Amino acid sequence: MEILENLYKMTALGDLVVSPGTILMLLIGFGLLYLGIKKQFEPLLLVPIAFGVLLANFPGGNMGVIPSGENDEIMHMTLLEIAKEYGIMNLIYYATIKTGLLPPIIFMGVGALTDFGPMLRNLRLALFGAAAQIGIFSVLFGALAFGFNIKEAASLGIIGGADGPTAIFTTIKLAPHLLGPIAIAAYSYMALVPVIIPLVVRFTTSEKELRINMKKMDKEFPSSVPIKDLKTVKIIFPILLGVVVAILVPSSVPLVGMLLFGNLIKEIGTSTERLHTAASGPIMNTATIFLGLSVGATMTASSFLNTKTLMIIMGGFIAFAISIAGGIAAVKIYNLFAKKKINPLIGATGLSAVPMASRVANEIGLKYDSSNHLLQYAMASNIAGVIGSAVAAGVLITFVG
Repeated sequence: MEILENLYKMTALGDLVVSPGTILMLLIGFGLLYLGIKKQFEPLLLVPIAFGVLLANFPGGNMGVIPSGENDEIMHMTLLEIAKEYGIMNLIYYATIKTGLLPPIIFMGVGALTDFGPMLRNLRLALFGAAAQIGIFSVLFGALAFGFNIKEAASLGIIGGADGPTAIFTTIKLAPHLLGPIAIAAYSYMALVPVIIPLVVRFTTSEKELRINMKKMDKEFPSSVPIKDLKTVKIIFPILLGVVVAILVPSSVPLVGMLLFGNLIKEIGTSTERLHTAASGPIMNTATIFLGLSVGATMTASSFLNTKTLMIIMGGFIAFAISIAGGIAAVKIYNLFAKKKINPLIGATGLSAVPMASRVANEIGLKYDSSNHLLQYAMASNIAGVIGSAVAAGVLITFVG
């Protein structure tokens, strides 16, 4: 009996019996795995995050991240001391997440995979990528009214930018104790873009507006300043934009700067092909794995199961919906004064869920007109949204941090 008793104490069964919150968190982890594997909702990040949740909540595994707010001593420990005292997941978190390293690295990979060509050919459409950021600031003020402090409200609002690394980077700087729920909300709603965009479009646009054919408009009102050497422009653009952003919003340079660097090594061509391959492949994939696991590991029962988490989930959806509606509203206002009309679906892609938002907009446009291919036009606004959300994050960090 003594042997059996010791064997029972060795297992985690006793801890699970007395900790129903832990069981609930394990169920949430399994649910997120199902969404990532079976439903293919952002699997590259949702699967690591989900498994990080499981690792953090397995009793006795010592894999849960200890928030610095709960233990100020950990901020004064060396990495070796953190690993010895609190386990390897805390080592990964404090070395790569708390320092803000991984989100810019992922942005570098995103830049290496992004073609700015559609935006450069349709620069006026980039304005709607800026207009769609309204969801960030609208929810920020709403969150203040519901009792969040200014840093927490800013971290909640950034979900409206529809960019996971940006949301994580901003939250690390402003409200690291909310990292788990904000990351889950950001990536979950990014995965639900094919559901959210059609829902908002249905209540904010008319069939006549959705039938606006962008190619026909281009033929009727051709551009007066065509780009003659697009390759050269695509090389100059990230350098020039990087300088402008660094001067106007210095705090956004870690994200925007790395995004533009990744894009530059892509556009230069064969002489930087090895850098481009590394940035868009092994480096980005490694960063994604560590980011997902460590963010998931912050979601222990004590830090996740509270009223604020539910409010973050709800606020994130509202931020997404307002961002989409804001982009659509900006197009409608533009069309009141312009002869060359723009399909409001272009405004709906102003959030930075690239390229999923553009694909969804294109599919909706084709339902109303089988010749209305909007993908290249939607990408112009969509890519601008990536830059816009990163700049918005810099603005928030500057004024709130």
